[in-house]
Amino acid sequence: MRHAELLGKMVKHDIVHNGLVLVPAGVALEKAHIDLLENYRVDPDEVRLAEGTDRPSQDADSASMMSQAVQFTREMFERVREAGHLDPEEIEHTLTPMVLQISQNKDMFSLFHTVKAKDEYTHQHNIGVSVLSTLIGRWLGWGDDEVALLSLAASLHDVGKVRIPDEILLKPGRLTADEYAEMKLHTVYGYEILKANRKIDPRVAAVALQHHERDDGRGYPYGIRNNEMDPMSRVVAVADIFHAMSSRRPYHEPMPFYRVVSEMRNGSFGELDPYIVGVFLEQIIRHLLGRQVKLSDGRWGEVVYLDPQEDMHPLVKVGGSFIDLKRERHLNIEEIII
Repeated sequence: MRHAELLGKMVKHDIVHNGLVLVPAGVALEKAHIDLLENYRVDPDEVRLAEGTDRPSQDADSASMMSQAVQFTREMFERVREAGHLDPEEIEHTLTPMVLQISQNKDMFSLFHTVKAKDEYTHQHNIGVSVLSTLIGRWLGWGDDEVALLSLAASLHDVGKVRIPDEILLKPGRLTADEYAEMKLHTVYGYEILKANRKIDPRVAAVALQHHERDDGRGYPYGIRNNEMDPMSRVVAVADIFHAMSSRRPYHEPMPFYRVVSEMRNGSFGELDPYIVGVFLEQIIRHLLGRQVKLSDGRWGEVVYLDPQEDMHPLVKVGGSFIDLKRERHLNIEEIII
């Protein structure tokens, strides 16, 4: 097979050269990728292609499943609000399989776009965090049963918000000190709701209580530290931050991609588990290669090279020229194009 024959094909596994990911799995090969493979003298016969992959269909399926999952969550939370009714078996048999299926979308940034909250934040956030937590659990090498329990816990992490008044929950501006104090109680309320249901694994209740705690003890509600937190709580904390900052919320627009990554690494949202953050961001950033991106000056381009030491400052092809973001420090990746 010649390199040119790979054009338009989707790769099944990462194409790696000397430890550098040239093309991540799930990417359809374009002209820039072909040039890259030729430059690195990658044998085209060694490239493993995905068979029968239909990205548009997969994206549509994910979006449809996301809508169903959000509707299920909306109705579930309403039942909890009105009657305190919560059926874990219904969730495990209906909602968790949907979350697991959504998380199978191989196009990382298309998946992020699908789960990003755009209008009805509360319910979309629950599903988004559940999907992201599921991905992280798999990347950490957890077993299927553990990942399924993590998906369940993440989908219920904010259930305590059913006890928060709508005027606080949906307030378009910043909360007052008293309102913020009430909002923080959603962690305790969620724990109480879940702990009272004997059919629910205690770890699920722990996640509702602990997902705003931080490694340095500066989180809430009790200021506990990393080694006192359930590992699932530490995963959900990372997913929760990424999803919240990437989504449109009542009081702020989505944060640019480079700022979310930078501030998660710098602990700007509180000290998160550094290993989990590292695994999560490594998986995200390695999928930048070959993606169309919008730069902070409004130009569009394609990421053609990632330097492992400067992964957020890649080489970007814009038209017929190349921009090295390591040199052009005033430029950043604002948005990933789907």
